[in-house]
Amino acid sequence: MLRMILYNLLQVLVVLLASPLAVGVLNRLKERVQSKHGSSIFQVYRDIWKLFCKDQVLSDQSTWIFRLTPYLVFAAPIVVTLLIPVLTSYPLFFAFMGDMLGAGFILALAGFFAALAAVDSANPYGAMGASRTRMVGFLAEPVFMVVFFTVCFVANSTIPYIVQQTWIHPFANFFDPSHVLIAIAFFMLILAETGKIPVDNPSGHFELAMIDESKSLEFSGAGAALVKWGGCMKFFVLLCVFLNVLIAPWGLAAGKAPAAVVLAIPLVLLKVLGAIMLITAVESSLAKLRLFRITAFLGLALVVAVAAMLARMMHI
Repeated sequence: MLRMILYNLLQVLVVLLASPLAVGVLNRLKERVQSKHGSSIFQVYRDIWKLFCKDQVLSDQSTWIFRLTPYLVFAAPIVVTLLIPVLTSYPLFFAFMGDMLGAGFILALAGFFAALAAVDSANPYGAMGASRTRMVGFLAEPVFMVVFFTVCFVANSTIPYIVQQTWIHPFANFFDPSHVLIAIAFFMLILAETGKIPVDNPSGHFELAMIDESKSLEFSGAGAALVKWGGCMKFFVLLCVFLNVLIAPWGLAAGKAPAAVVLAIPLVLLKVLGAIMLITAVESSLAKLRLFRITAFLGLALVVAVAAMLARMMHI
């Protein structure tokens, strides 16, 4: 039991330390594709450290929601990390504390409080971005629900560790049409939930066009650092779910020896690098959609998810 708890904590440590690097690599690759020099892949670490070293400014008009939100945004991906396979293919100590739907609710709760904090700051741009974020979330939630029910329908379980075993045993399940369609729908969901092109442009800083980034405009100091770090971890956690549960559960530690778990770290990071290269190709080949076109993008994701469910039902 103690070993399982230590492996859970190791997963949390990997997500904490590797998530800023993943975002830094993504930013660097996009800059290189655009023939720019770009910043270092470690720039996100420097930004977070610089924010921690600055004073935090809080408005007298803000409530406890604004003060609590950075900690929720930071803690939510850590809690989800305890529930999903990051390094091991077997369940760890906290694996049965919640299922995939519970993990989604935890991330949604942090996003909800982030939107409330943006409105609580009384910044008009924050409220504008919060309303747009809620619109995207309102459209993305049906996609997540259909993906969740399809996965549960296939695996007869809601636990991520059991789902990943269903996809690879037998290996022919990997090429099942429902599996391919679910992977496409979930990838589109990642682009929407993390504010990537074509839904949003994280590198754009024009207030009237911001969606996800506008929620953190009023945070400063340690609060801004926690929000930025939490956003990096959310991106990394969603990639881990996409890769380790739905796409490529290989490379995870099958044995309980410490060497096997440590060896899984570079293999998982290598898979994350492959997903980052795919996201880079998508962001570099598409333009940001107009606000009213985002509904069409997420509507397409919903259609793909529903098609995956129908394909699975017809297969049976």
